[in-house]
Formats: sequence, structure tokens, C-alpha cells
Amino acid sequence: MRIQDEPRNVYLVGLMGAGKTTVGKALARHLGYRFLDSDHEVEVRTGVSLATIFEIEGEDGFRKREGQVIAELADLKRHVVATGGGSVLRPENRLVLRASGTVVYLDVPLNTLYERTRHDRKRPLLQVKDPRQKLRDLLAERDPLYREVADLTVSGSHITAQAILNLLIKEQGESWKR
Repeated sequence: MRIQDEPRNVYLVGLMGAGKTTVGKALARHLGYRFLDSDHEVEVRTGVSLATIFEIEGEDGFRKREGQVIAELADLKRHVVATGGGSVLRPENRLVLRASGTVVYLDVPLNTLYERTRHDRKRPLLQVKDPRQKLRDLLAERDPLYREVADLTVSGSHITAQAILNLLIKEQGESWKR
């Protein structure tokens, strides 16, 4: 799918540790778009950390807030948005992402995700006895949803942000420069 004549957003989806922020910032620079992170936007709007939201409202409360943010971001143009790893869980979020932008799934193997996230204490879902198993479970649940919503799937295991950016440009063509 090519970006339409009207400038649209580019959404990056994938599990935590997939590189959405790193790739997103590089892609935004290339396109001359603004970069946003939906998790960060939830924190800005609430004034508290994701961990605090999870602690007080649970995952369901967080997902509702996340959905509101995604709906607001969909009204913007010329933004690259790194979405939260679970943003695809709600069907309405998947519809909004597809309708308002080009969705890119950064598909990264479990071992790479684990290595990138194992020391990160800011990820509420990984504060469990066996974080590797939790990542395995999350990947099994979410991978089909990422694939469903994605216009383009990119293997991001051992590839740099610049190489992913070059692949996206090759796949999408020069229309990305609008």
C-alpha cells in the first residue's frame, strides 16, 4: 500500500523492544514528519507513569486511555507514531490505525526482544517471575493482530534503524517524501 496523495501518518507496531522508537525517530527525520510515542502521550495527558496507571487502573484502564490517545493522534497529519505494544488488542484501534495511516509491523524474534527488555524496570507487563515466558505469551497473542493491521511487515532482528528506513522507502517509493 502506498501513502495516499494526502499526507498520512505512519504507525509502527510491534512488541516492546522491537525498535519502534528508534526506527520511528529516524523515519520521521527522513520524511520531515513529527515523531510521537503513544505511550509517552498517555503519560503526558495523565501526568503519571504507565506503571502508575497499571497499578491504579489495571491494564484495562490503561488500554482505554491508550485508545483515546490513538484516536486523537489519528486526526493529525505527517506524524510517525510509535504505538504501544498492546495498542492492536482493541479492534477499534486497529481500524483507526488502518484508516488514518500506513502501518508498519517491526517483527523481531523473541530472544532479541528479551535481550532488549530484560533489564528495563519501566515495563509493567514484564514485572513478573518469568519475563521471557511473558514475552512469548504476548507475542503469540499479538503477532496475528500486528500482521492483520500491517501494510508492511519488516524483520527487525539484526538490522539497523537506517536499513529498516531504507527498506521502507524502497517498498513505499518516493511518495514517502511528500
